[in-house]
Amino acid sequence: MKKNLLAVSMFVLLFISCSKVPITKRKQLNLLPESEMMSMALTSYKEFLGQHPPVLSGNDASMVKNIGAKISASVTKYMNQNGYAKRIQGYNWEFNLVNSQEVNAWCMPGGKVVVYSGLLPVTQDESSLAIVMGHEIAHAVARHGNERMSQMLAAQAGGMAADVLLAQKSAQTKTIFMTAYGVGTTLGTLAYSRTHETEADKLGLIFAAMAGYDPQKAIAFWERMAAQGGAKPPELLSTHPSDQTRIKNLREFMPTALKYYHPGTK
Repeated sequence: MKKNLLAVSMFVLLFISCSKVPITKRKQLNLLPESEMMSMALTSYKEFLGQHPPVLSGNDASMVKNIGAKISASVTKYMNQNGYAKRIQGYNWEFNLVNSQEVNAWCMPGGKVVVYSGLLPVTQDESSLAIVMGHEIAHAVARHGNERMSQMLAAQAGGMAADVLLAQKSAQTKTIFMTAYGVGTTLGTLAYSRTHETEADKLGLIFAAMAGYDPQKAIAFWERMAAQGGAKPPELLSTHPSDQTRIKNLREFMPTALKYYHPGTK
């Protein structure tokens, strides 16, 4: 009887915790309240900046903030127009550049974005950097981190409800969060699946295009990223290297992304 009750409870929890990803409409499991995700993210974000002070002046820092302001505006516009406004409720956007040789960038729940200076020689121009930032922001907006954590909780929590784990602020919950986001090793190296990567590519192209950046820049950028590979690929490629499949998918989606692109609006 207890096993049946637990099974029914888990089924109901899974059912009510499902949502749909913008654009692809794929159903995803989000067991954790997004407000809690943003709270944990803010703590980790502040700890990271405490150890890696952001660059406060200079052209590169200004470029990161400029791109961020435009893309966050396009995110808000897209979400409001397509019935997803709740997905970014409570977002307090911040965009920072940090000095690091790593070819990396990330966005945590709540709109906390960090770009590593090592990425700039590969992006080469503002539009290409906008493509990357749009991609990372798309991961957060699509709640891929919540989905991955939910999958890990379901697999590791032994049937314990997510709200119980969060209420207890258990070490297990914190460990799962830190594992999901790579905190303590290299922040931002969330092991997104190929499905997540494809969704972020598509949604990110639309965000960048709406902000006035040419989405076609994505092709050349990801080709340059692929060329950065070797014995130790850049962090952005650490889990799913940029390959011909990704380029092919970008080319196929490009006509859709270009519908959102109006040159001269940035």
